[in-house]
Amino acid sequence: MPLETQGEKLKNDPILRRRLIDIANRPYDGPEVLGAEPRPPEWNTFYVMDRIPRPHRSVAAIATERGVTPAEAMIEVALEHDLKVFFRQPFANENQDDALELMKHPCSNVTFSDSGAHVSQIMDSSLQTHLLSHWVREEGAFTLEEAVRMITYDTATSWGFHDRGLLREGMIADITIFDPDSIEPRMPEVVNDLPSGAKRLKQYAQGMLATIVAGEVVLKENQHTGALPGQLLRGPLFFR
Repeated sequence: MPLETQGEKLKNDPILRRRLIDIANRPYDGPEVLGAEPRPPEWNTFYVMDRIPRPHRSVAAIATERGVTPAEAMIEVALEHDLKVFFRQPFANENQDDALELMKHPCSNVTFSDSGAHVSQIMDSSLQTHLLSHWVREEGAFTLEEAVRMITYDTATSWGFHDRGLLREGMIADITIFDPDSIEPRMPEVVNDLPSGAKRLKQYAQGMLATIVAGEVVLKENQHTGALPGQLLRGPLFFR
């Protein structure tokens, strides 16, 4: 059903709206939720993500301010944005002090991700730009040099790719050029470009100037150049 139609129904059908609110307010009696699958809302940590920088306002706080239930507040906020607004509910590492402690642990590998296993729910490709913008530039928790090493050398060597991760003669020339003063993730967007027309999240970065793979420029200011020098890499633990 198109978003416009959904919005009209939510605005003009009070019975449907009441039914959705009642369902959201029911106690959860389903299976234990462990991963990225849909979960019952925890309204105090269920946030309106209308911009990248934190803090984001919780739906619980908005509901208290408006004198309605959290489910009603969520519907109201969604309608105010024509249903084009993100809500986020973290399931790990929301406490930033705990997250920083983990990141600083010498056994942690901070900035790698599958970046696509749950394409309609999770956007992990902003981990690196978030590290550079938030933890380096805004918080000063890491130096720029420390963060670059975490993104490059530490990750490459952890996965057994010893010909990558350093700018050194004889190494594979995989290079990213960025502006440290403006680097940050942009807001994600929803696109329907999978083969079946299904949706996925897509996110670009601000301040990302070029990506070079094996010496060839493949991305320039977020635009693909048409070059395809990459290849599938398999680490030493790969089993046929």
